[in-house]
Amino acid sequence: MAYAYDENNIFAKILRGEIPNKTVLETEHSLAFHDIRPQAPVHVLVIPKGPYVTYDHFALEAEADEIVDFNRTVGEVCKMMDVQPGMGGGGYRMISNAGEAGVQEVPHLHIHILGGRWMGRMVPKAE
Repeated sequence: MAYAYDENNIFAKILRGEIPNKTVLETEHSLAFHDIRPQAPVHVLVIPKGPYVTYDHFALEAEADEIVDFNRTVGEVCKMMDVQPGMGGGGYRMISNAGEAGVQEVPHLHIHILGGRWMGRMVPKAE
């Protein structure tokens, strides 16, 4: 399935500098910034700079250096925000919504990194 990227989505505008953001980390291929409506004490979004709609789109079509950079950026953000459970942090939840059924609001791949408190269950246990 081909993905249609909307050049006017809010993250594309942030990448073009048309909308300000509170940057956490910027690399050659990725941008991490604080969410404007945080749902936890730590709530950072990580986006690729390329025109990718969802994670599967990115994983299948991005260049290897973009994929490595994006994943390393996620790791660096977890380190910077002190949420790495292996390094004494309390842990984090990483979410990426995709498509209508996944309740994706912005058609640009973005990973939410949430932490700084108990996150609770995302999905109820199956009975």
